[in-house]
Amino acid sequence: MASPRRILLLVAAVLIQAHRTDQALPLVINTWAFTNATLRAHQWLVVGEAGPIDALVEGCSVCEREQCDGTVGYGGSPDENGETTLDAMIMDGSTMNIGAMGFKRESLETERSKEMWEQWKNNHCQPNFWQNVIPSPSMSCGPYEPISGNAIPQNHWTSNELNEDNNAPTFNRFNHDTIGMIVIDAEGHVVAGTSTNGARNKIPGRVGDSPIPGSGAYADSTVGAAAATGDGDIMMRFMPSLLAVEGLRRGLSPVQAGETALARIALHYPKFVGGIVVASSDGQYGAACHGMDEFPYSVAEGSKETEVVVKKVKCSTKRR
Repeated sequence: MASPRRILLLVAAVLIQAHRTDQALPLVINTWAFTNATLRAHQWLVVGEAGPIDALVEGCSVCEREQCDGTVGYGGSPDENGETTLDAMIMDGSTMNIGAMGFKRESLETERSKEMWEQWKNNHCQPNFWQNVIPSPSMSCGPYEPISGNAIPQNHWTSNELNEDNNAPTFNRFNHDTIGMIVIDAEGHVVAGTSTNGARNKIPGRVGDSPIPGSGAYADSTVGAAAATGDGDIMMRFMPSLLAVEGLRRGLSPVQAGETALARIALHYPKFVGGIVVASSDGQYGAACHGMDEFPYSVAEGSKETEVVVKKVKCSTKRR
């Protein structure tokens, strides 16, 4: 039987560990090295005493104003018509309320986005997202028509031209980023959200994974939250943020939960590119990625004003 002294030591150790966990809250974590957004959200929690939803909105709005990497906010990632459109969402992990949209209410173009679009047009619209259409999207700007039946001879394209990767865009932080952010206040109220201007050269009307609950982000204050970024046309098929949160519910660590969610995608699409940040409701956090060398993410934690720390995680498989 354990002595009273040993029992007291064990209780003290548990209390110390719990105190350390509490010190991690409030917590703000987001994809990529968008540190001004992280800092703003954390300041609103600690200095401004705002709720986590307001803090998240403030943080993501910083990235929209600063045009983080040209892939968040106005004036970036023009579609095939040269227009910039935005996708965004927010999820409250306590009420389970969600708001999301993909929209264009006013001109979001800039001279830089027009220049990007003109360069793309002059390069025969390469790369693009079209598949199973004629004329060949690897050599033409269209207009396109769907392939149906025996509409074209079998030898119309070479095997290389039929390869779906031949004219597919390469995803990276400068042509398709999402700021995915998780905010947890001192009471453990968890929220998550995203903002992006989508994939460059996307087909007009395309809405990616960012505003889809469970794909772009997901939050549940009983366990935690996750937010993802990357090849949204692939990732949305697997709801990685929801999978990661459910991994937390099963007892996985944030890193394990993120790795498990991305492994599900890689099983079917080994060349996909993506990253995910995951945080538990008690302030533990981590990240995972696939198809890149490494994935940076930003963290600010604690009940006092603090500096933002950029951390990096090595990815599971480099895209070939």
